[in-house]
Parts: sequence; C-alpha cells; structure tokens
Amino acid sequence: MTRHAASAPVHAASSAGAVQRALAQLDRVILGKPVQVRLAVACLLARGHLLIEDQPGVGKTTLAHALARTLGLGFRRVQFTSDLLPADLLGISIWDAGEGQFRYHPGPIFSEVLLADEINRATPKTQGALLEAMEERTVSEGGVTRPLPDPFFVIATQNPAAFVGTSPLPEAQLDRFLLTVTLGYPDPRAERTLLETGGRTQAVRDLPAVLDAPLLLAAQREVDAVHAAPALLDYLQLLARATREHSALAAGLSPRALLALLAAGRAWAFLEGRPMVLPEDVQAVFPALAAHRLPTRDPAAPVGDVLARILAETPIP
Repeated sequence: MTRHAASAPVHAASSAGAVQRALAQLDRVILGKPVQVRLAVACLLARGHLLIEDQPGVGKTTLAHALARTLGLGFRRVQFTSDLLPADLLGISIWDAGEGQFRYHPGPIFSEVLLADEINRATPKTQGALLEAMEERTVSEGGVTRPLPDPFFVIATQNPAAFVGTSPLPEAQLDRFLLTVTLGYPDPRAERTLLETGGRTQAVRDLPAVLDAPLLLAAQREVDAVHAAPALLDYLQLLARATREHSALAAGLSPRALLALLAAGRAWAFLEGRPMVLPEDVQAVFPALAAHRLPTRDPAAPVGDVLARILAETPIP
C-alpha cells in the first residue's frame, strides 16, 4: 500500500471554477477519456464511490492517482488479495505494555481517497468490511466508533469475472457504488502519445493541486443546492418504472438507486454550469448508475443495450 500527502491548499475564486480547472488538468493526463473523467468527478461531487471495471493496464490506477493529486487530497492504495484481512484495511488495537492499555492503529481506510485495487480478489468478509465502512463512513473497533475523513472517496477496481482468482461482488454490495465506469483501450492517438512519452506515471506525480478539501466540500454543498423541478422528478420515476417493467431485466431500480440517480444528475448539471437538473443530465449518468444495479434475465444479454432502449423509449414530461 502507498500513500502520498495532500498538496498545499489552493485558493480560488469559486469552487465551480476550480472544478472546471481540475477537469481540464485531468483530461491532459487521462488521455482520450473525457466522459469517464467527468463521471469520476461527478461521483465524488455527489458524495458517492466509484467502481472501475476493466482489465489490468488500461489506466485505472492512473486515474485514481491523478484525481487525488489534482484535488489536493490524501491518497492510499490497498492491493486486495485473498489473504487480506478486515483489520489490514480498517486498523487494529494492539496492547501497549508501557501504557498498560490497548492503542488503536488506524488502517489505510483513514484516507480522503482510497484506491481498493482489484476488490474482487479479496474474500467476501474483507469486501463486506470495506463496503460497510463506505456506507456508514465510520469504522467501529473495540467498542469505539471512529469517523472517516471528510471528504471520503473510494475508487475500487474490479477485474473481469473470467479472470483467475476473482470473487464477484453480490448485487447488494455493488449497489454501494454510485457509478461504474469502464476505461477501455486508448484510441490510437492517445496510445501513440503514451508510447512517445513513456506513460503517464511521472506526469501524474508532477500534477499540482487545483482544489483542496475545504473547496471540494464547498463544491459538494453547491451540488446539493442544484434545483430539481417536479417535472424532472416525474422523469426519474418514469425511468424507474421502465426498468421495473422491462422484460429483459430481472429487477428494476430501487428507491435508493433513484435517490442516487438524482444526486448524480445534480453533480453532472453542476459540471455543466447549470443551477438546475435537466433530463440530459440524468441521461448522461444513467448508464453508469444503472448498469451494475440491473441484472438481465439472460446473462449473455448486454445490459447497456437495454438501458439505451429505456432512455430512447421513456418520454420526457
């Protein structure tokens, strides 16, 4: 596991302007993935957690590092393996003979940005410990409940289920992630740049902080204040009903998922510079929010195609 300290605080005229500068900086490092970068930032602004599903070597760790450095946040990485224990992640109390009492040693989860790398290689017990802390934003050990940092953002990566040694997350645990993105292979131009520059590792290390924690928290409060009109709420309910009634889906969006969709839509509207959520904001985040929550009756059927049809067929009030 690794850690770097947060960069020095950055003072800016407004949180919205700082967020836009952060997006521009991230786009210069995460080449050819502007939508995935915006979804990652929107996930953080909505106080959610991000799951990146992809094969090794396509930039998942680079995105997590770049986000933490750009936002001026403390960062730790934990490599999930089959022998990783909950205490390795959450921390443990050890007897201090000199003081005659137990002393708590915090685990790496006490960080503003935590990269849970290859989460589906860990045992269900360790996965559950992480996901419980993500939901509660606290860690309980030895009868004491300790709050996690604020902001607190988990980026988990997951290898495809066909890879050896993986343990898929149950649907109830997947629901703890606000959004899921896939980076995929770079386009030829971005890949050529990587070949010519030797990768992005040094570029990420040299990134200056564009925000700091107080400015990010201010941006999150601004996101909370983005207006959602009654007609927009009608649209959300129509989308939820469409998922619940679609013959290709085994389950539809839950009320909790619908609240998450509203929060993600507010964050996307904020990134677009709007004071209110529009249907196109909801449409922009809908696939990333719904794909990991909606199992298809036919496991071989692409859920993305179903979601695209739902968006195309659901009327906008």
